[in-house]
Parts: sequence; C-alpha cells; structure tokens
Amino acid sequence: MAVNILTDIARSVGLSTVMRVAGLATRLLPIPQPTMMVGPGASVRLGQALNDFGHRKILIVTDATISRLGLMLPMTDALTAGGTQFVVFDEIGPDAPIEQIEKGVELFKAEGCDAIVAFGGGSVMDAAKVIGLSAANHKSPRQLVGYFKGLHAPAPIYAVPTTAGTGSEVTVAAVVSDPAAKRKLVIADTRIVPKMAALDASLMTGLPNDITAATGMDALTHAIEAFIGHWGTEFTDRMALTSVSMIYRNLPTAYAHGHDLVAREKMALAASYAGQAFTRANVGYVHAIAHQLGGFYHTPHGLANAIMLPHVLRFLSPAITTKLAVLALRARLGKDSEPEAALAEKFLDSIDAMNARLGIPRELAALRAKDIPALAGAACREADLNYPVPSYMSQQDCETVIRNVLPNKALTRRTIRRPVAGKPAAKRRRAARSTVASL
Repeated sequence: MAVNILTDIARSVGLSTVMRVAGLATRLLPIPQPTMMVGPGASVRLGQALNDFGHRKILIVTDATISRLGLMLPMTDALTAGGTQFVVFDEIGPDAPIEQIEKGVELFKAEGCDAIVAFGGGSVMDAAKVIGLSAANHKSPRQLVGYFKGLHAPAPIYAVPTTAGTGSEVTVAAVVSDPAAKRKLVIADTRIVPKMAALDASLMTGLPNDITAATGMDALTHAIEAFIGHWGTEFTDRMALTSVSMIYRNLPTAYAHGHDLVAREKMALAASYAGQAFTRANVGYVHAIAHQLGGFYHTPHGLANAIMLPHVLRFLSPAITTKLAVLALRARLGKDSEPEAALAEKFLDSIDAMNARLGIPRELAALRAKDIPALAGAACREADLNYPVPSYMSQQDCETVIRNVLPNKALTRRTIRRPVAGKPAAKRRRAARSTVASL
C-alpha cells in the first residue's frame, strides 16, 4: 500500500509538471476560428456562400435520419441554384465508427470532391473532419490517431451543427470509434477546424428532449472542464464562463419548450463558446471516463458526460473550491458575499439538480462491475497523458467514482464523496431538491 501511495504521488508530481509545460505550448499554438453564420436560415446562407468558392464537387457528410427528414434541402437547393455539384454520404452513425469513415473517404475520392460539408451532430462533424484528413494524406483513420499525424491539410471543411453540444464546428479534435477494440480514438490537428460554420437554430427545434438534455450537458461539461483545468487562458476562461451562464439560463427552456428559437440559438452559441474554450484549454476526467463508457457500451457521449459530471466534480472539489465558487456566481446561484465553500457546494448541488430536471439518469444501466477496473485504467491513462486535470486520480479513486453510477449501486457502492464544506449527505440532498425547484 505504501509503495502504491508513493507511486501515485510521484506520478502526480511528474505528470503535473509535464502538463503545465505542455500548457505553455498550447498558448502559442495558432488555432484558426471559422467564419460564423448565426440565425434561422444560416444553413441556406452557407450554401449560397459556397457557390462563390468555385468548388468542383462537395461531399455532404450526414446521417440517415437527417437525410430522411429533409433538413438539408434548403441548403442543397441553394447549392443547386448556384450551380455547385454535390454528393451526399449519409451513412454516419453514432460514435462515427472507423469503417463508415473509410467508406466516406472512398466516396470522396471516387467522386473527385474538393470540399466537405458536415451536416449533423458531433459524430457527423468529427467523421467529416477525419474523412478530409484521411483523404488528403492517403492514410487510414487509425494511422491518424494522436496529434498532427497528417502531413497534408484536408480539403476545406464546412459545418452545420444540428445539435447544441459538441462544439466540433470550432475545435481541433475529432473523436471516432473502433467498435472491434471497444475504444474511442482522438485525432487532433489545427487544420481540421472548419473554415465556416452555420449555427441555424431552426434545425434544432425538433430535437427530442433526451437529445437536447444530453447535448446541452455535453456543452456544459466542456465549459466546466476547460475552466477548472491548468491550461486556461483569459480567453478560454471568458468563453467557458459565458457558456456556463448561457446554458444555465437557456438549457431548461430549450428542453421544456423545444420550439423556442431564442433559447435554441443561445444554446448553439453556448456550445460553440465551450468548444472554443476546450479546444485550447482541453478537458479532463469526465471526458476520459465518458470515452471509455462510449467505447465499451456505446453510451451516447453527452449522456455519459452528464452522468459522470457530478461525481467527478465532487472528487475534485477540494482542489477547485475557488473555481467552483466562480462557476456558481456565473450560474447565478449565489452572491459574491457568500463564502467560497458555500458557493462551491451550491454549484455541485446545481449539477445534480440540472440532471434531475432534464431527466438524466443517476445510474448507467449498461455498466457492469466486472468492467470497472479496465474502464478506470483506460480513463486514467487517457487523462494522465492528455489532459491538464486539477488533481490526479489513482486507479482506485477512478474505480470508486465509476462505481457510483452502477445500477442498484446502493447495494454495492463504495463512495469517496469529498464535500467542500463537509455538508452531511441528507443536507446535500435537500439542497439539491431545493435547487431543482429554482432552476
């Protein structure tokens, strides 16, 4: 046991130093920002703009549902009216499996395309990025996993997000899946940031409540993890905090009143702001664990983030009390005259309350106890080697955090809650119920 403790300490100190140095490098890395078109009908305006770029043929990457519902028709009609040729690839499914991406690469080459439009949610946008990078470098997606693995830049990529969650329209990363290995794979390159993006709230008004909830909590997780990590800058902190404020004000409305265009547009902007924050400041343990849950069980990424967020934040709370207090103030949960510890606890309670209001389950039905050691090990490796987390989890810490969301966990759970102010569990539950009513 003593050896394990010493190993964890040495690992934490060494990794913290390395990640802080890496953070300094990220401040100097030039990350492009897409030209943004915002408002109802923005997707049509994007189509009209593309007509002026003289592309030979555009590959439109989407999924079967969007294609069936005809959501792309206003944009494709604009392309047709302007004489721009295009071909539709609508075979991208959840998690963007590599095999589907490879089919998209083949179609891109066979049709002689020279640009890509991603029209869909996070999986579609990430797939489009990888299709472009893979085609340009004649490499399989597996060969591109990691940072800057391609020599050549992709053809121009444009994005029309249809959910308000991933912020992939502004980020340097793409997450795809390898179903055979039960793994999520991250590909990062500043050149895969779309050149132009259309935030069209009219495309989001018909989203089901569960997707609105999960994608909204995904955006919130991006903003929070970008803010509490060690790579934050003045710019990323501003984007992250603005996103948190907007999500707290608009996600409940978008969930309860899906046709509210103002709330939908605010959520689309909030997701993009969070994307701008985490594409430079990065994420943390919530994402590391969620990626494993997605790889093992195909749990939707936003849902996995939402379920794990309160448990990870409570574990980290002793190291981030001040930042949690700032988040509470930006979420309008208290006054700056209150003690930091009290504000931090209000923010933690509010995450539970938000999940409850949005119908997010407290447990992950697919999770199996026998998988937890492997899940925790993979999550720790991902976080340790990639993310500027505020404090490090041991393997045992991570296993216990994941165990919190086991089905019927009351019979098996070993908790490691670390309340900021030592508030008894019963009081925390009462505070959460009170916060639900006020959100």
